[in-house]
Amino acid sequence: MARSRLLAPPVWCFLLATWLVAPALADDPVRVFVSVLPQKTFVEKVGGDHVQVEALIRPGNDPHTFEPTPRQVVALTEAALFVRIGMPFEEAWMRRILATNPELVVIDARDGLPLRRLEAHAHGPGEDHGHDHEHHHGHDHHADPDHETAHQSHDPDELDPHIWTSPPLVKAMSEQLRDALSRIDPQRAADYAVNQRAFAAELEALDRAIRTELADAAGRRFLVYHPAWGYFADTYGLVQVPIEYQGKEPGARSLAALIDQARTEGVQVVFVQPQFSPKAAEQVARAIGGRVESIDPLAADYAENLLRVARLIGSAGTR
Repeated sequence: MARSRLLAPPVWCFLLATWLVAPALADDPVRVFVSVLPQKTFVEKVGGDHVQVEALIRPGNDPHTFEPTPRQVVALTEAALFVRIGMPFEEAWMRRILATNPELVVIDARDGLPLRRLEAHAHGPGEDHGHDHEHHHGHDHHADPDHETAHQSHDPDELDPHIWTSPPLVKAMSEQLRDALSRIDPQRAADYAVNQRAFAAELEALDRAIRTELADAAGRRFLVYHPAWGYFADTYGLVQVPIEYQGKEPGARSLAALIDQARTEGVQVVFVQPQFSPKAAEQVARAIGGRVESIDPLAADYAENLLRVARLIGSAGTR
């Protein structure tokens, strides 16, 4: 009997510790990594307090030359979910990441969405700036390794990864996030469903507000240095005209053709994004007597950022 009494306290301590620790583990957030900051916003909207999200590409990083830091690679070994979106670094790094974390669930935000190719500006007047669409039928971490490789210049067939610039496409992405989080964390699936419905309503309101800002801009062409706004343009009946050609600054002849086109169409504003040099855009703006505006497709404040872009295009896109 005495021996039983001596053993009882350690046994009860063990049971008490187990009881205290188990709920904490159950309440641990799902660790999620994404490629760009807007995705972080989307996951947080759907996941709420149940997720801990980190974007690999930080403000100021050039997404076309980005490589994860050693700290990020280490952190990825503890992640439950990675949401890729088609940025150039993803394919090159996915094998290494999965080698260190084979249990990582990888989903592709583009699955099931209509994709477009990155357009380049025409070499001269009369060339087509039209959009070339194709459907993406789904990828996971066993996908074709040649699907996309990291490079600085654009392959003519390179798919445009900037799908988040279209709120209707983000709404579809939110449903995919809801489903992925529910599979990983089924106990909180009801919360993810409620959060996704609320986020979908926000996106619908954002879409209506953008359409209001662009009500008189149907068919408007707008100059951008880097073609990051193609999905936005497709969604709202606009045409983006990129200054760069295949990831590089244009030559003198191409630049002259762009300037002539901008003058003919009365363009007053040239858009740049902070990750790229504004040099060529400033040259075009000076030549047409216009101005340069910085718009960042990677901004974290998603809704306000898209509204600002809509206001700029709607009110100052042309004379």
